[in-house]
Amino acid sequence: MQNFSDDVHTQSADDFALQTFFKTGISPDDISAVYSLKRAQPVLQAFTAIFHGGFNGVLLRLLVLRELASDTATTAFSRADINARLGYLDPDALETVLTRLRSTGLISWDNSQSVYRITPNARNVLAATESLLGTDENADAAEMSFVLTQVAGAQAVGGVSVEQLHHLLGRLLELTEEFSDAIASGSEFQLRSAQQKWHSACDWVEKGSQIIHAITHDERADAATHKAAQAIGRAQSHLLNMQGMFSRALNQIERQRVHLGQSGLSTTDIKTWLLQKDDLASLADDALSHPVTPLFITPSEMIDVAESELLSHRVSAVSGALPAGENAVALAGDDSDALHELDHWLGMLQGLSQNEQPQLVADLLTPVNFAVASYRASMLPLIGDPNESALQGATGTLARLPLQWQIQDKMKKVQAQDIASMSVATIVRLPSETTPNSDSTS
Repeated sequence: MQNFSDDVHTQSADDFALQTFFKTGISPDDISAVYSLKRAQPVLQAFTAIFHGGFNGVLLRLLVLRELASDTATTAFSRADINARLGYLDPDALETVLTRLRSTGLISWDNSQSVYRITPNARNVLAATESLLGTDENADAAEMSFVLTQVAGAQAVGGVSVEQLHHLLGRLLELTEEFSDAIASGSEFQLRSAQQKWHSACDWVEKGSQIIHAITHDERADAATHKAAQAIGRAQSHLLNMQGMFSRALNQIERQRVHLGQSGLSTTDIKTWLLQKDDLASLADDALSHPVTPLFITPSEMIDVAESELLSHRVSAVSGALPAGENAVALAGDDSDALHELDHWLGMLQGLSQNEQPQLVADLLTPVNFAVASYRASMLPLIGDPNESALQGATGTLARLPLQWQIQDKMKKVQAQDIASMSVATIVRLPSETTPNSDSTS
């Protein structure tokens, strides 16, 4: 049994070992972050006892603790009870795990009754581990559920800390940066994947807004907690406003989509099909009867060939007669219907620019079918777009209209073909001094 002098000697040795990680003249006890971690030494030692070593050893220790803690009929376990409950384990391996758990204070031995008991510290570690394992099983795309769960639980018992709020704020900033990179990439596949992840993040943002609202209105919270909660609110607002950025980027890609003739297939369809193939090299099987033979030429030969080709074309152009004229092939515009609809929609919005009263977007989009309404709605983010307003054409005229549209986080039922409800949004005319591209000279 270790006496008091041994404990003091061990503590002094640990303090000396910790001091070696810091610069000369700086004491770890003078740093607040070190003090908070040293104060949590029992909990950290419990985690170290479980997770120290290889994965198989960690798995075995967690397995034994979870099996014992799941028994709600009793809190005391004799060795016979443990052997019966964990009969699928090797006796020597079980003895090794029990010895380690007992030596690290995760289970205790009651000598008077000859039974094992799980310590409160071990149950706290198991509860934290189970919460994290359960979150991972839910496959949260935005990876916010665990952090938000910790904040919600701490707020429920009145003990939310600034560090927990900083973790949530950091995750929101990481998601915002990730979505911005996906939009800047111009890749449709990255945009689709990021937009799906954005929808998952918005679901958690809606759940977290009530928690942040409660924190900001809690008079018992200190200034640092209020400041962190307000920063989280701003980060959530910026994250929710990225829907328009996604829509504009996808609309831009849609306008630039390349179709293969009249087949209806696009380069996106081909790329999607190729991504579904496990072995792209197998597509070339039996496609080539002879291997491809590369040809290597020197720069001098390339110059000679280019010069001869240039001279031959120049001679034929001078000596030959002009070719006979041919009638140009008449091609019908594939998007003529879309252009007519855009002109009609532009005319309606130009009429609104003369009216100072707000107009509901739902009344402007209906009564039409779903295809026309969705096309009109896709044009709304172009209003006020500085990049689009610098261009010519109908979309540039639409971007320069002195209008502003505002959307709310609620739905409204409408009576229209194939449309059950729409988001509540209004279009208002901007004052003359805020009109896009208006002259500021007096």
